[in-house]
Amino acid sequence: MTMVSVAAPSPARVWWLAVRPATLAASVAPVLAGTAVAVHEGGARPWAGIAALVIALAMQVGVNFANDYSDFVRGADTPQRIGPLRAAASGVVAPERVKWAAFASLGVAGLVGFVLSLATDWRLLVVGAACLAAGWLYTGGPRPYGYMGLGELFVFVFFGLVATVGTVYVEELRVTPLAMLAGCGLGFLATAILVLNNLRDVETDAAAGKRTLATRIGRGPTRILLLLLVIAAFAVPIVILVSRLAGVTILLTLFGILVAAVPVRTAFVTLRGKELIGALKLMAAAELAYALLMAVGLLV
Repeated sequence: MTMVSVAAPSPARVWWLAVRPATLAASVAPVLAGTAVAVHEGGARPWAGIAALVIALAMQVGVNFANDYSDFVRGADTPQRIGPLRAAASGVVAPERVKWAAFASLGVAGLVGFVLSLATDWRLLVVGAACLAAGWLYTGGPRPYGYMGLGELFVFVFFGLVATVGTVYVEELRVTPLAMLAGCGLGFLATAILVLNNLRDVETDAAAGKRTLATRIGRGPTRILLLLLVIAAFAVPIVILVSRLAGVTILLTLFGILVAAVPVRTAFVTLRGKELIGALKLMAAAELAYALLMAVGLLV
């Protein structure tokens, strides 16, 4: 019998997978939508929007690295786990290096956020500190809230409301109803990405003692939650129109349903990890499409 050896992935590929590039749309989308809101309301400052984008991306990568490291240390990343290879569990990259990469990414977010706060409003330093703490404590620290079923709330607040409203604030120096509604829409879809991730991992998370919301309520209710989040997201542009915060072109956002409906259907018809991984990536694309369409609807 001929033995076939499988080559270990290169360090560069392992690091790229640890970045989780498919999730980066969840960082770009709220900044894009927030900048469009600021332009629509006449208060855009491009340099502040660019700084907000750097912060959002650095935060996302830092949280991904931190999650990679902490899940490995807590034993949640077992060989039975479905999904892309994790850096700390790969055997190619030392776990300590993943931890320091998380600190470095969060440090970049903190440094740029510090400068942006001094240039706009020093009170944003408090918001920034809360973001950094929440990013690490999601799966790190003595009592990670991601292991207590609170991850969805974290994503909605920080990758939806804070990211979108914060972008509007550094450009306009005010919080507006339109910013809040846009933040809710992006937050619903960002949360849907996490729900799909946790739906995929429900069995391995339960076995590892990682008590996500999906492991607590089960597959059926998790699917219903996913559907409700997507419905809520696409109700937002209708609320914006009814509230007369934007014109009828805001309804262009509804075309994003064509993308978002596909991963929702996948979640309802299959338990296979490969298909759910694809659904997760497509939901991230749906969030980015949502932000793009909302931007066009606000700027036309």
